[in-house]
Amino acid sequence: MPAGTLYRGREGMWSWVAHRVTGVLIFFFLFVHVLDTSLVRVSPEAYDDTVAVYKTPIVALLEYGLVAAILFHALNGLRVVAVDFWSKGTKYQRQMLWTVMGIWIVLMAGALYPVLGHAVSELFGS
Repeated sequence: MPAGTLYRGREGMWSWVAHRVTGVLIFFFLFVHVLDTSLVRVSPEAYDDTVAVYKTPIVALLEYGLVAAILFHALNGLRVVAVDFWSKGTKYQRQMLWTVMGIWIVLMAGALYPVLGHAVSELFGS
């Protein structure tokens, strides 16, 4: 493989893209979160109305997506640190990526009920 093509077109490139996309999504979530939390100072009633909207099943799905983005971003960030600072990191970057994906899938499966349980009970009853 020629120099400079460690990631191009392979799994590493897609993890690089996903890392950037999840970072941007997390940034926008934090921006909206700060804005809607600041509503408490302006109008507690408006804040209560906003929080009521957040208790819908669609928002629960968005929360699950947020958990997915945060977990992937964190786990892949640890992988990037290992690739950058471990002398054998580039040699094992592919195996580390698949390890990250495996851990991510297990954690996402574990997050299903805690994040979506309320939405399911709202839609289909207890």
